[in-house]
Amino acid sequence: PILQMLKLVQPYVTYGYPSLKTVRELVYKRGHGKVTKQRIPLSDNAIIADKLGEKHGIHGAEDLIHEIYTVGPNFKQAANFLWPFKLSAPRGGFKCKRHGYCEMKGGDWGNREAEINELIARMN
Repeated sequence: PILQMLKLVQPYVTYGYPSLKTVRELVYKRGHGKVTKQRIPLSDNAIIADKLGEKHGIHGAEDLIHEIYTVGPNFKQAANFLWPFKLSAPRGGFKCKRHGYCEMKGGDWGNREAEINELIARMN
């Protein structure tokens, strides 16, 4: 079912496999957590420890990054705690929004695999 959902939204999203460096930069620069249904910036490890510390063993930003990157046993709780990242438009813009990344014309949507890191760096 998840692959079918990905096929439905593929012409509208770009995705790939980010590196640990990229995930770390995103969490530190753009990371916000859900605390009592509010968007709170992750400026202190105490915010993370209060919400995820005792139950799930995630006591700081590095634990959160490790859990997200490795898709560990508490990934669902860690991903639910993180607010979606609000990224800017990429510096230099998109190439062509109506074509896929793997097409000969070269567009922007679809699976970029490891090249997602370059796009996120331009958007972060």
